Amino acid sequence: MSRALSRATLVAAALALCTPAHADDKPVADRIADTRAALEQAGYQFSMTYIGEAFTNTSGGVSNGAAYTGRLDLGTTIDLEKVMGWTGATFHANMFQIHGDGLSRGYVGNLFLVSGVESLPATRLYEFWIEQNGRLAVRVGQQGSDVEFIDSQYDDIFINSALGWPGITGVNLPTGGPAPALAVPGIRIKASLTDRLTAYLGLFDGSAAPPQGTADPQLLNPHGILFRVNDPPWWIGQLKYKFDIGESKLPATITGGGWYHMMSFADQRFGADGLSLADPNSSGDTRWLRRDNGIFMVYEQLLARAKPDADKGVAFFMRASVSPSDRNLISTYVDGGFLFTGFSDKYPDDRFGIAGIYGRISDAARALDRDTQIFSGTAYPIRDYEAILEITYQHVVNANFTMQPMFQYIAHPGGGAVDPNDPTQTHRIKDSIVFGMRTILSY
Repeated sequence: MSRALSRATLVAAALALCTPAHADDKPVADRIADTRAALEQAGYQFSMTYIGEAFTNTSGGVSNGAAYTGRLDLGTTIDLEKVMGWTGATFHANMFQIHGDGLSRGYVGNLFLVSGVESLPATRLYEFWIEQNGRLAVRVGQQGSDVEFIDSQYDDIFINSALGWPGITGVNLPTGGPAPALAVPGIRIKASLTDRLTAYLGLFDGSAAPPQGTADPQLLNPHGILFRVNDPPWWIGQLKYKFDIGESKLPATITGGGWYHMMSFADQRFGADGLSLADPNSSGDTRWLRRDNGIFMVYEQLLARAKPDADKGVAFFMRASVSPSDRNLISTYVDGGFLFTGFSDKYPDDRFGIAGIYGRISDAARALDRDTQIFSGTAYPIRDYEAILEITYQHVVNANFTMQPMFQYIAHPGGGAVDPNDPTQTHRIKDSIVFGMRTILSY
């Protein structure tokens, strides 16, 4: 389509939407749908999604209470081949308007946030990139890594943040890595080596915000427009292999990869003087260790079909990752779960999921807690792990609206951290029970 024809299509679509309707004209909803189809034909796609969440911590955690979080996501994807003749190129951008409180931050005190939507209130640019598509696809610009790397197609129903971008990378990487609510500038290369084997390589700036003590990165980059490119970089790569199992050819995928960060990371136990940070004689100055890394794997499989030749049924996924103990709070991480779809003829698009998360506190961090016990002479809790069970059901009310009740049991919030309300510093944060509802309005 030429530029002139593309512009003419846009003008015609706008006129169709703005022209007053007569009694025998199409309903407004149909006219809007026609306009949207015309824009898509011209190469312009627009999206709007609003996620509203009301969750309550009924037991345990730091305190009992409820919180509401909302996120409006406005996005556009432009086919640059249709719009300006750039063969195989696509432009994408989206922004968040985030409001409300966070249940984890205010009431639970856990490492793996109750919701992936939870973040500080802000109006923020998230992604802003151009991709050249083909057998070798190259994407350049500000982007997240959570959609393609260390990801399963069966985990998107779940609400806990760690079941999106894995909890180990979300906790260990500076600013949580390139994932909501902060993306970073980078380059992603995707190569289809065969029909079944795909390689991914990403080079991202190492931090979405400047390093300023303990300040929250979301406050340091509140609007997502710092576009940092001078920090030591973060590399990530993976190979994804697709195959079929059994006579019914149930689809499965196995992914393996690793990442390497070129920043320096704080030692989890020792200070710059070589003494434990819990030792009263320590200077308290941070000991910095060069570089960090991790390896990971993902396995996913459709276990049974709801109907012959259907892509719905019972599916399973599992992800695992490890990182060095001396410079990371989480050294071992595993999550996994089951997704059930296509089980109701009346509600064919409804989904049910159950998943578990386990993150082990590193040996170095545990040793620091033991040092604190020794030097303080108290029964200071030694952190060990955080584990979460999530059960959720997503009901599709119509094409634009879904409702999703959710339950989470959070064992050892903060990895078994000290309860901030305990003046003796001898008791952990109690296990938490969370109930809530997510609603999704999309267009």
